[in-house]
Amino acid sequence: MQKDHPEYQYLNLMQEILDNGVRQEDKGTGDVTYSLFGRQIRFNLSEGFPLLTTKKTYWKGILHELYWFMSGQSNIKYLVDNKVHIWDDYPYRIYREKMAKGLMPEMTKEEFIAKIENDAEFAKQHGELPKIYGELWRRWPAKNGRTVDQLQWLVNDLRKDPDAHNALVNSWNPEYLYEMALPEEACRFPICHNMYQANVKNGKLSLQLYQRSADIFLGVPFNIASYALLAIILAQVTGNQPGEFVHTFGDVHIYENHREQAKEQLTRKPRPLPTVKLDPSVKELGDFTPAKVELLNYDPYPPIKAEMAVVGGIVDENWKKYAQSKS
Repeated sequence: MQKDHPEYQYLNLMQEILDNGVRQEDKGTGDVTYSLFGRQIRFNLSEGFPLLTTKKTYWKGILHELYWFMSGQSNIKYLVDNKVHIWDDYPYRIYREKMAKGLMPEMTKEEFIAKIENDAEFAKQHGELPKIYGELWRRWPAKNGRTVDQLQWLVNDLRKDPDAHNALVNSWNPEYLYEMALPEEACRFPICHNMYQANVKNGKLSLQLYQRSADIFLGVPFNIASYALLAIILAQVTGNQPGEFVHTFGDVHIYENHREQAKEQLTRKPRPLPTVKLDPSVKELGDFTPAKVELLNYDPYPPIKAEMAVVGGIVDENWKKYAQSKS
């Protein structure tokens, strides 16, 4: 395989982090990363869909999570019902805070998720993750109690004015983040892929993501595919062809306990990228469902397992001890 295969951008960045990353420690959980700042990779979507081939990437999770975002949802029950468990830890973190205060009965994470799946009222109360992507994309909280549908506005604006330079969706709301928030309103999930912008040139829609914090081994392959698919959907509903997906990183890092897995991945040569087929019936945002996308000719190497670090956001001592006990 030629070194100009698009996947080498990702592999080369991972190698650079292994070689030159600066050691850092998460103050909330103690997890160690090796980190660089300010990098960029880009994929021409006419050359294939950038679902990495050097390890199998969780396509079902990508599809359901993107639909969860795009439909404005913020309760994990939809994901749990579809056997997608990548978000389980964050509502459980909130539940553990209530457990520590004696407000809720003791429950393991497995028991908690089973309760989310089988008890609709419990899920409604404890499965909600306020002020995360779906809510902020489609229901941004504004003054006077109204909400702003940023994603629909982006689509409408590009339909009216393909030359627009302001087709941007933001998920970084300081009112609900870290110490900027009132303690009772602080989001327990650290917004990572915090802003994206769509732009049309010569009838092709490109999308650029700014990701302020990026886990190169586990998270970034997921993010690449998710936002590349979002670009394809937005291109179709605005009457354009897909252009590029541009991925711009703030802090991009590898966790200490992912280093050996990354070295294994780096021994593999990329295979031809797959393609995706979006049903032509998708003409509006609300038309999109996971069933409307078909992945074709995906031939990856086997998956490489690694533990996900649940870091960032407001972290109390209870969660810190729990997270460290799992590592």
